[in-house]
Amino acid sequence: MSEEKKRFIQEFVPGKQITLSHLIANPDPDMFVKLGIEEAGALGILTCTPSETVIIAGDLATKAASVKIGFLDRFTGSLVIVGSVSEVEMAMEAINRFLSERLGYSTAPITKS
Repeated sequence: MSEEKKRFIQEFVPGKQITLSHLIANPDPDMFVKLGIEEAGALGILTCTPSETVIIAGDLATKAASVKIGFLDRFTGSLVIVGSVSEVEMAMEAINRFLSERLGYSTAPITKS
């Protein structure tokens, strides 16, 4: 008796959402070296779908607060912003608010460590 093999096909269907929104306060200085970005008081990490949303998020962040873009990848939807803890938090709140209220995105709560 032959056993039938089953195949599963998975597809990723991105919605309009922020899937991660995390603020790291006072990261270890070595982290900045490993990431190859300028040292600051805090890192803000976001992932967005569709991935091009990070372009909008990066623009919003730099207009909302005195932060710099440490990393932006429009292909994976990853964004890292750097600045003081309060400025990074302000920028992340502005991103969540705009994407939710103006573009109808689902947002993730900003978590902190």
